[in-house]
Amino acid sequence: MENFRLLQERIGYFFRDMSLLKMALTHRSHSSRHNERLEFLGDSILNFVVATLLYERYADLDEGSLSRLRSNLVRQQTLFDVAQKTGISDFLRLGEGEVKAGGFRRPSILANTMEALFGAIFLDGGFEAVLNTIRRLFTSLLDVIDPETFGKDAKTQLQEYLQGRKIALPQYHVVATHGAAHKQNFDIECIIPELEIQAFGTGSSRRAGEQEAAKFALELIKLMGKGQKKRSSGSKKRKLQHDPADAKAV
Repeated sequence: MENFRLLQERIGYFFRDMSLLKMALTHRSHSSRHNERLEFLGDSILNFVVATLLYERYADLDEGSLSRLRSNLVRQQTLFDVAQKTGISDFLRLGEGEVKAGGFRRPSILANTMEALFGAIFLDGGFEAVLNTIRRLFTSLLDVIDPETFGKDAKTQLQEYLQGRKIALPQYHVVATHGAAHKQNFDIECIIPELEIQAFGTGSSRRAGEQEAAKFALELIKLMGKGQKKRSSGSKKRKLQHDPADAKAV
């Protein structure tokens, strides 16, 4: 027997019309009465509610920063993470083929189901109900994000850090490639001469390798900053380098 009460306890909302909840949990592989229309509705509601929450929370952020935060909070990976926390995969109604294919673990299905659930809550209880539900599910995420860096890739963060301190931008070089032509990995070197930083990253493309190298460079900058706090004013600056052997393939 389907125990939807547990799911409702987890999301903090109890349906009056259980047929809406069942439809929200029904994948198109299960039956003709599936959740895609609810997903369409929930997607729009989620974008609006998250925009509202960000507007209320970050009074000093400009439009571009708010848009960046919103796009990263409503993307598939974030919704997948929320879905996992609610355990919604235990309640999915999937067709036999999708069950065998592991659909209950597929990020796209779980993310789409969360959107459908928001659409169903809106139809069942109105805007205030879905606002409170989304606020409840997303508050823990909002509490830990850094609005200055959230959603920015490592290269962008590194560039902004250096520009803010009037330091020349990093230099990226391919130092080695590995593997067959159709499946190569690139070892990338990131050099910041002024800070005496040399970091390495590896990726399945040059861009991916540069991102990982930039990530390690940022980590080295943080370590250098901590070291400077402890270092006496007369000591020499230490060269920091990340060993390419420690770089993980992206």
